[in-house]
Amino acid sequence: MKNTLWLLPLLVLFACNTGKEKDTAKQQLDRLAQQYVRLGLNIGQYDPDFVDAYYGPDSLKPAAKKDVFPKDSFLAEVATLQKALHDIASTTSNDTLRVRANWITQQLTAFGRRIRIFSGEHEAFDEESKELFGAVAPVYPEEHYRALIAELDSLLPGKGPVAPRFQQLANHFVIPADRLDTVFKTAIAEARKRTLQHYDLPSTESFTLEYVSGKPWMGYNWYKGKYQSLIQVSADLRIFIEKAIDLGCHEGYPGHHVYNMLLEKNLYHDKGWTEISLYPLFSPQSLIAEGSANYGIELAFPGEEKTTYTKNVLLPLAGLDTTGITTYFKALDIKGRLNYARNEVARGMLNGTMNDSTAVQWLLNYTLLNQEAAEKGLQFIRKNRSYVINYNYGQELIKNYIDAKSPAGQPEKRWEAFGYLLSNQITPADLIKAGAAK
Repeated sequence: MKNTLWLLPLLVLFACNTGKEKDTAKQQLDRLAQQYVRLGLNIGQYDPDFVDAYYGPDSLKPAAKKDVFPKDSFLAEVATLQKALHDIASTTSNDTLRVRANWITQQLTAFGRRIRIFSGEHEAFDEESKELFGAVAPVYPEEHYRALIAELDSLLPGKGPVAPRFQQLANHFVIPADRLDTVFKTAIAEARKRTLQHYDLPSTESFTLEYVSGKPWMGYNWYKGKYQSLIQVSADLRIFIEKAIDLGCHEGYPGHHVYNMLLEKNLYHDKGWTEISLYPLFSPQSLIAEGSANYGIELAFPGEEKTTYTKNVLLPLAGLDTTGITTYFKALDIKGRLNYARNEVARGMLNGTMNDSTAVQWLLNYTLLNQEAAEKGLQFIRKNRSYVINYNYGQELIKNYIDAKSPAGQPEKRWEAFGYLLSNQITPADLIKAGAAK
């Protein structure tokens, strides 16, 4: 015992020095996080689609912008920040600091690519999605989609081309305009109730629901901070019954509204991580956001529960007949697998191998959109480019991640894994690694 007493002062000194090094690295990282947010807000002055949400301090907001987009200075700042973050990540022994530094670094890679896109500099589809969203979606040949269409052909009633037969079935389940608000609010309330059975959400959380027109999307969540969202639904097209649950979960519970709330509460308010207060739309964060929002539909309404709830509750509210609803939802399952065809359309358009008329025909034939929805889909791709991979490939990666983190047959474990995913700085690389290790 006496022989070890002389070590105590050294151990105390070592612990103090280690603590000081950690504090210094954290202070440096906090400063870099503020610079990251300030840079993103500066870019957003020029690129109106850059910032999807911001709820951080007003002191980081820019005062004014220059007349000309300062592309080179923005790119130089991206490079400088990435180098400083790399130095922290490669030297710190603190796992939390390393995760934060690497997460911001990957977001900044997307900054660089979006700056170039806004300046008119484009890469091929896969290169763009890799830099923006941290992932490259798989390529499926046209035969893959033809096989799914053949599967649908054997399911749908009647004879003739599959797309019009699917539309004929779907047209039985269009929500009347005067019932739309009631049906949507009922579906969202049910999704919220199911989510609250698993998560303690902030007591002040709420959303406002609006119906809009002239948008290239079906639904959108504008997160306002302080646990408030504006959820908009595009009502200038016919809205089919399944969209009530799909959009209610995707935009609301346990999708975008819950994701943004948990990040704001757990990382921004509880831990003080400034970087979380900025949500850049074209970034790896969107693959997590869109993929988890789509997966959240299956999580909240697993198995046959979506069909059952629609049949027993939503269709009567909409004043619609339930005949054929089971077949319709089976067809929708195949349609969901056909969604990867959107990637091929976007890939072809961005790579210059598919013109607009061919793109529309693909959307009609292989995604089973009607003509008006196909035109809107084309608008979405022109505006958002490789963003389309976040919905299908993002959902696949999220599903693989949850499967790897939770035992089969234990739904509560799936909710736990999903809650962890929504509350931490998970990257697409993390999802891919977890899925590969399954």
